Amino acid sequence: MLTAKEALQKLRAGNKKYLTQNIGSGDVSPAVRLRTSAQGQQPYAIIITCSDSRVIPESIFSAGIGDLFVIRVAGNVIDDHQLGSIEYAVEHLGTNLVVMMGHTGCGAVDAAIHHDPSGFIKYITDEIRNAIGEETDPYRATCLNVEHAIKEISSALDIDHLRHGKDPAVIGAVYHIDSGEVEFFHSDEI
Repeated sequence: MLTAKEALQKLRAGNKKYLTQNIGSGDVSPAVRLRTSAQGQQPYAIIITCSDSRVIPESIFSAGIGDLFVIRVAGNVIDDHQLGSIEYAVEHLGTNLVVMMGHTGCGAVDAAIHHDPSGFIKYITDEIRNAIGEETDPYRATCLNVEHAIKEISSALDIDHLRHGKDPAVIGAVYHIDSGEVEFFHSDEI
């Protein structure tokens, strides 16, 4: 298993590769499908991100089958379901890097800033409003939403103890949908 630092380096290299590719480059070969079917998964990073169809973590990081443990929910908000998924990947799969990744042009962030939705969408926008306060700049609101989710993860899960002496890390990121670049936060703390 990779350390958090090694996993981050692999994500950065994958994103750099993605920026110059016209088609996906992760390994989705029959051999990898068979190997992961027989031996299970060992993802090197957990990516929590938005459900937006323009945000495709496996492509963004040039990853293939079994490389990433991806959790997607509109607005990349955190609740008990996402926390349980993170806990599973850290404790049972040995994954040492958790990345909370927002993105530019997020419709859920825009709805939290400019609208008052009803129905189940309100659960998402209320959580984002809680994270961003009175912020009206979309990019800054996206960053605040990511930071809030990192705090939620860190306060709810004792990541250090889940891995029994390993060195897991929780960091933030923003995916820029126009350029394809991923901007990492707190990566120097790993």
